[in-house]
Amino acid sequence: MDINLDIKPKTTYNTMKRIIAPSVLSADFGNLNRDMEMLERSQAEWVHVDVMDGVFVPNISFGFPLMKPLRKGTTKVLDVHLMITAPEKYVTRFVEAGADYVTFHYEATENIQECIDLIRKAGAKVGISIKPGTEPEVLDKWLTQLDLILVMSVEPGFGGQKFMPSSIAKCEYLNRKKQELGLEEIIIEVDGGISASNSRLLFDAGAEALVAGSSVFGAADPEQAIVDMLNS
Repeated sequence: MDINLDIKPKTTYNTMKRIIAPSVLSADFGNLNRDMEMLERSQAEWVHVDVMDGVFVPNISFGFPLMKPLRKGTTKVLDVHLMITAPEKYVTRFVEAGADYVTFHYEATENIQECIDLIRKAGAKVGISIKPGTEPEVLDKWLTQLDLILVMSVEPGFGGQKFMPSSIAKCEYLNRKKQELGLEEIIIEVDGGISASNSRLLFDAGAEALVAGSSVFGAADPEQAIVDMLNS
C-alpha cells in the first residue's frame, strides 16, 4: 500500500500546519474496525500509536502484532510513539511493520544517535519525545537530524490525565529554535490532555500536531471533536 506522507489539510487554517493525531490507545478495541473507519472519514491526518513496555512506563500496550492490521486498515500517516527502554533494539522493526514516523524517548536510551540512524536508514521519519520534567534544551544538539519533536504534556503511560500548561513554553522555545536554525520542516507535536479547550493555545505556541485520545474517542461525535480542535 502506498502511503502519502505529504497529506494536506482539507481546510485552510490560520497556521501553516494543523494536524490532529488520534491515539488508538483510546479506541474501543472491541470495535476497532468501526473506529478506524471513523478515522479514515475524519479530518485527522495521522493515527497515533502508543507503544508501552511496562518498564519505561508502568503500563503495557501493544506492539508489532497490532501494527500490521493498523497499517492495512488506514491510509493515514502512522505516528508511532515508543515508550520503551532500549528503543534502538526495536525501531527498525516498527518501520518494517508500517510506521511512517517513529518517535523514541530522550530519557529511554543512551544511544540517541544510533536510534536516529536506524530509523532513518529503515526509511521512516525520526522523532524524539521529552517527558514533562525534561527541558527542551537537551535536544538542541540533535535538532538538525529530527523530523519531529514530541512534547509530553502529561506523564507518559496513562490516558485521561490533566494537561500540563508547562508544555506551552516548551513549544514556544522549540518554535524559536526552528526559526533561528531554518528548520521549519520539523514538526512540533504535543501529547496529553488535549481537547478543543487548549488546542488553540498549543497551535499559537508553535505546535503543529496534537495527539488526542479520550477527547476524540470519548466524544459523542468524534469526527466533530477533531474538527473543533482544528478550528480552535
